[in-house]
Parts: sequence; C-alpha cells; structure tokens
Amino acid sequence: MSPASDDKTPASEDLTAETGTQDAAGAESAWADEVGAAEGGAAEGGAAGDVASAQEGAAKKAPAKKAPAKADKADDDKAEADKAEADKAEADKAKSDKAKSDKAKADKTRAEAAKAAKAKADARASARAEQAKSAAKAVRDSAELPAGIFDAQVNIPLIHQVVVAQQAAARQGTHAVKTRGDVRGGGRKPYRQKGTGRARQGSTRAPQFAGGGIVHGPVPRSYVQKTPKKMKVAALRGALSDRARHGFVKVVSHFTEGEVPRTQDALAVLTAAAGNVTAGRELLVVAERKDQVTWKSLRNVAGVHLIDPGQLNTYDVLVSEQVVFTESALASFVARTGSVSQHGAGQHGAGQEGDEQ
Repeated sequence: MSPASDDKTPASEDLTAETGTQDAAGAESAWADEVGAAEGGAAEGGAAGDVASAQEGAAKKAPAKKAPAKADKADDDKAEADKAEADKAEADKAKSDKAKSDKAKADKTRAEAAKAAKAKADARASARAEQAKSAAKAVRDSAELPAGIFDAQVNIPLIHQVVVAQQAAARQGTHAVKTRGDVRGGGRKPYRQKGTGRARQGSTRAPQFAGGGIVHGPVPRSYVQKTPKKMKVAALRGALSDRARHGFVKVVSHFTEGEVPRTQDALAVLTAAAGNVTAGRELLVVAERKDQVTWKSLRNVAGVHLIDPGQLNTYDVLVSEQVVFTESALASFVARTGSVSQHGAGQHGAGQEGDEQ
C-alpha cells in the first residue's frame, strides 16, 4: 500500500461513517413514517369499521320498520279484491234482473201478439162464415132448370160428331211442303244422259234425292165440317142434360155484391155452388159479357173457364166437371136456344129440335 492511500484512509472512513449515520437516520425516519402510516391506516380502518357496523345495524332495523308497510299493502289488495268481487256480483245481479225483465217483456209481447192473432183469426173466421152464408144464399136450386133443355135425350154418336167437327174447325190448316218445283236449285242436268252406267237423271231436286222435293205432302186446306144447326143444338142439350142428371149444373144469383170486382167473394160463391176450386178441376162459368164484375173477379182463377151464353158449346160442357150459370146468363141462354115446354121435352127431344134456333 502506498503512502497516499494511507493518507486518505481516515477521511474515507469518516465519510463512510457519516454515510452510515445518514442511512441509519433515513431508515429510522422511514420506519417512523411507516409506523405513522400504519397508525393512520388503523385509525381510518377503525372509522370505516364503525360506519360498516352502523350500516349493518340500520339494515337490521330496516326490515322491522318495513314489515308494517307490506302488511298494509296486503290488506289494501285484499280490500280491492273484495270490492272487485262485490262489483262483479252486483253487475251479475243487474244483468240477471235485466234478462228477467227482458224475458217478461218478451213474454208479454208474445202473449199480446198471440191474442191479437187469435182475435184476427176469429174475425177472419167470422168473416168467412158470413161470406159462406151469403154465398149459400146466392146459390139457387137446380130444380128451376127448364126440362126441355136440361132433361133432353142424350145421343152419344151425335155428340161425338159435333165435337169432332168443332175440334176440326179449330185447326189452322196452314201446313205445307215444297215439291220439286219449289225447292231451290237443281236446274242443271247432273250428268249426261248416256255412257255413265247410271240411271238417267234430269235434276238433283227430284224426290229420290236428299234435299229434293216432297211428293204427296200436306197442302194448306180447311178442315171445317159443315154441321147442321139442329145437330149442334141437340148435342148441346144432350151434354147439358147429362150434367144436370148427375147434379153438375148449378145456378147462382150473383158472384159478387156491388160494382167492385172481388175474387175472394166470387170464389166463395163458386165454392158453395160447385165445391172447392183447385187447379186440377175444370169449372165452366156461364156469365154474360156485360157482367164485367163477374168476369173481372174470375178471369184469373186457375181451373175456371168463363164463357158467354152465346158461345156455350158441347165441347166446353164435356171437358168441365161442373157448369155454373148466373141467373141472367141462364135466362139469356134459354131465350137464345128457344123456349120449350118444361114437360114432354125429355120424351120427344129430337122431335122438337125443328122449333129451336
């Protein structure tokens, strides 16, 4: 070791000692700071612990304070439920009372309607009874029929001849066909006369060709058969006599009262005289054309055929089940066919036909 190093050694030692002393002091100061910090932290931790314990205590006391609030809410809910149930029961009761009231009103209304309907039906039945009584009064006894017309001899072959002539006269007779001269076309000879091996033809409108003319076909003509007037009168008398012997000829004074047409009243009289009027039956009503009230009352009734006394014929009498005369129509018919004695006309019948027009 050199002397210089030896000279420096005490100073270095002093510096080292001084540095150690400073380090010790710094360590002591740091320790003190740590202790102080520890104490401060302990103090803060104690304060925080007190706050936490206070909060825990408050938390433990809080349920005890809120328990009464929950109980009150449950009571309120129960009260509201009871009120809602009471309101519902009251509403159901009101609804039931209203239903009972409506039912009572409906029953009352139905009873009143039934009573009114019964009264209306009774009034209608009474009106029908009065109508039937009035209709019955309008029917006259068939014994008033003249025997010369309604008790004559019945000649069936004569009646058949007259009816056939009447039906034939009703035919139009406008039927017609085209002959070979009427059919259009066929003016040219279809092929030459010889050399074809076929039959000679002069026109394609000959009867043997399709589309050709018709031979011996119907032509327009009249089917009227001349029937003597006496034969017509005798046939009509025979038909009326046959109906009268079976009680199928009736006489009524009128069909309606007043000047206003009434189908209902006319049908009541017709029913009283000839029975029920249905579509399947054919009833012949003889009324004068000037009796417009009767014609307008019965002209649209199904199964009823109206005819004027001057147009009465054998065919209409035969196709009808019953014949109903009005008094004025019967008088007109008797005057038209000729007045004969009520006695002896049935025995002589055809012998007195020469006096009838």
